[in-house]
Amino acid sequence: MIGIIDYGMGNLRSVEKALKYVGYDAKITSDAKEIKNFEALILPGVGAFPDAIRVLIKTGMAEEIKIHIEKGKPFLGICLGMQLLFEKSFEGGKTEGLKIFKGNVVGLPKGNKIPHVGWNSLTIKKDTPFLKGIKNGDYVYFVHSYYVNGNEKDFEYAVTEYGIEIPAVIIKDNVFFCQFHPEKSGETGLKILKNFGEMIKCL
Repeated sequence: MIGIIDYGMGNLRSVEKALKYVGYDAKITSDAKEIKNFEALILPGVGAFPDAIRVLIKTGMAEEIKIHIEKGKPFLGICLGMQLLFEKSFEGGKTEGLKIFKGNVVGLPKGNKIPHVGWNSLTIKKDTPFLKGIKNGDYVYFVHSYYVNGNEKDFEYAVTEYGIEIPAVIIKDNVFFCQFHPEKSGETGLKILKNFGEMIKCL
């Protein structure tokens, strides 16, 4: 069973429906005590970093997420849900993140339309079962004004171009991050979610 964390920010039903479509049981939860019961977790997200981190800490879910990851259980962060695990964000001032990974969340540079909303192609840098069946140039759907910068490049598996190179897929051990929304990315996104489900069996 895959747990989808409800902290008031995210396309929860879309993620749930997409997972069920590719054959995996999923349950939405806002109960920190329930997190330990899941084989894998997904942290989706649409909204502001400061509000999101405040809710995760207040509800106790932040600590349970850390414990889940430390135990080696699979974890997928989507968009804001990806960004929250880094050191700090500069959205609306400086806000401390969960500090599980190195890197900061900074605003997209001026020059392109912000927020970045729409389809962009992936450039795959490394092979991984998470991107099985995904080709260079395949399109996925983005909605964001901030991106991860100063992250460890060894863990970048795919990037996209939007005036600058943006980390699109970051993987470290049992943790998987997508800056884009796989649940909104058509067949490509469904393949990625199916791959995540398959990898749960291996971790």
